[in-house]
Amino acid sequence: MAYPFPGMNPYLEDPELWPGVHGRLIVAIADYLSPQLRPKYFVAIEERIYQTTGDDKLLVGIPDVIVQSSQTAINPKVPNIAIATPTVQPKTVTVPIPEIVKERYLEVRKISTKEVVTVIEILSPKNKRKGEGRNAYETKRQRVLGSSTHLVEIDLLRIGEPMLVFGDGTQNDYRILVSRAENRPQSDLYAFNFQDVIPTFPLPLQIGDSELLLDLQSLLAGIYDRASYDLVIDYSQQPVPALSEADAVWANALLQEKGLR
Repeated sequence: MAYPFPGMNPYLEDPELWPGVHGRLIVAIADYLSPQLRPKYFVAIEERIYQTTGDDKLLVGIPDVIVQSSQTAINPKVPNIAIATPTVQPKTVTVPIPEIVKERYLEVRKISTKEVVTVIEILSPKNKRKGEGRNAYETKRQRVLGSSTHLVEIDLLRIGEPMLVFGDGTQNDYRILVSRAENRPQSDLYAFNFQDVIPTFPLPLQIGDSELLLDLQSLLAGIYDRASYDLVIDYSQQPVPALSEADAVWANALLQEKGLR
């Protein structure tokens, strides 16, 4: 089945699907760029690793155990000896267990020197909410923005707090930031909404080199087809996270037109 939306597919933002979408999109971008950047550059897939606990991880609650007993009990192993039962009974609780999180990103490097020319990041839900995931990414982001490396930051998630930029007073569903080292602090922000086509944007390279245009819309459509997401997604249900009322009405009409509802 063909990709059903003109822009971002909100069903791909579902927490159950997004990790797979994120991983496939990283590989798809690398595979698209690599042959076109030869022989001067190569594209490396890298990993950022950190631990999360508590506020970053959804804990599954276990019901409290209710114990009813008398104030004394008989120990079956030691006949005729009465032992005192604690007046406060313990509850079964859940403790935060550290979770190892691995997030992939891309680096465009110069072949001759291995210098990192451009970093490409695709944000995850953990990057957009308070906790270790956001802290780890913000630290990395500040390091890149303070260097001579370009940054491309792709945010295809409506949920969470967008990354900080100055001079953008609008509220948009999705954003792509292209920050060229030589132009900072000025950067290019491609802000768009659910009903819009995902904009094509240039990949910054070293000064004097021709910049490639990256068409995320086509890459997403290809991922959707190869991963058979049409068999996994139930379009009769509302997406998670939910759309605004106006977007839900628009999406319903579109999905009905395509015979998906």
